[in-house]
Amino acid sequence: MAKTTPTNEHRALRIGVAGPVGTGKSSVIATLCRSLSDEFVIGVITNDIYTDEDARFLRSEGVLPAERIRAVETGACPHTAIRDDVTMNLIAIEDLERDFAPLDIVLVESGGDNLTATFSPALVDAQLFVLDVAGGGDVARKGGPGIGGADLLVINKVDLAEHVDVDVGQMVADAEKAREGRPVLAISRKRPETTSQLCDWVRQLYRAYVDGSHAPVDPGPMAPHFHATDDGGHVHSHEGGHTHHHHGHE
Repeated sequence: MAKTTPTNEHRALRIGVAGPVGTGKSSVIATLCRSLSDEFVIGVITNDIYTDEDARFLRSEGVLPAERIRAVETGACPHTAIRDDVTMNLIAIEDLERDFAPLDIVLVESGGDNLTATFSPALVDAQLFVLDVAGGGDVARKGGPGIGGADLLVINKVDLAEHVDVDVGQMVADAEKAREGRPVLAISRKRPETTSQLCDWVRQLYRAYVDGSHAPVDPGPMAPHFHATDDGGHVHSHEGGHTHHHHGHE
């Protein structure tokens, strides 16, 4: 495929990948890297609270040169570094782009969060949100900023649907209704015909980014929600009505 380099200071297209814990965000990124690395020069930034486990998984998969996969340890709730204060991620992306210029695409994986997770448009140019059938067929119709507003909703692990009694067709229909017609893809890494659709979506997005026709869209602020543990605590809040309820230190 003939490729055109972006003219806006040769900055890579930045794609955020968010979704609840265990939905397969790292697997989706691995699939994209494995399938598109012959066409694009790709880098990856992963976000975890206290570890670099996602980055280590991707390196172990051998989908990219290990040095182009870097981890950000946020030290706080996963959404903080992708929405509230994106400085850590911006620095990591800029360092990656400087070290391996010119990159075509940088994939930024959020730490596992809930249905409200969204990236700041100051951090990424587009974002996809990942659900999986094992989370239940009703999840897609619950809505929320991530499901409703992301550029693409991915329903992952559809090969497991028969084992968890999920009707994939109905789940996709519910998702399309919740997203008011925005794109939804049902995929499985074990079904190449489905992952090829995801790759085609990225190719189309890249072309739109290069020719200047793509404009980042903010899915909206996260809905208010609480994080709690079971050992003594405090409450604090962020802009957009986002409130945390932490227990712990006295």
